[in-house]
Amino acid sequence: MMPSEKPSKGGDARKRGGGGRRRRVCRFCADSMLKADYKDAQGIRYFITERGKIVPRRISGNCAKHQRDVCLAVKRARNIALMPYQAPK
Repeated sequence: MMPSEKPSKGGDARKRGGGGRRRRVCRFCADSMLKADYKDAQGIRYFITERGKIVPRRISGNCAKHQRDVCLAVKRARNIALMPYQAPK
């Protein structure tokens, strides 16, 4: 290293371990015809784990707005007994 060169603080993304992972795209933003509707239990089931928990945004790839819509739809579907609150034993 030359005396006039300073080491960079941030570094390259590959050096930091960013590793070429791509951010998932929100399926609701990509397809404007899709809606998070509480009456569509099969469509919402994608955002529920086997245990009955709502999948977080970082896993599902939803944007913040559509994740709120999904959570609201899941809670409404649970309230009117279209979906279970927890996994059956």
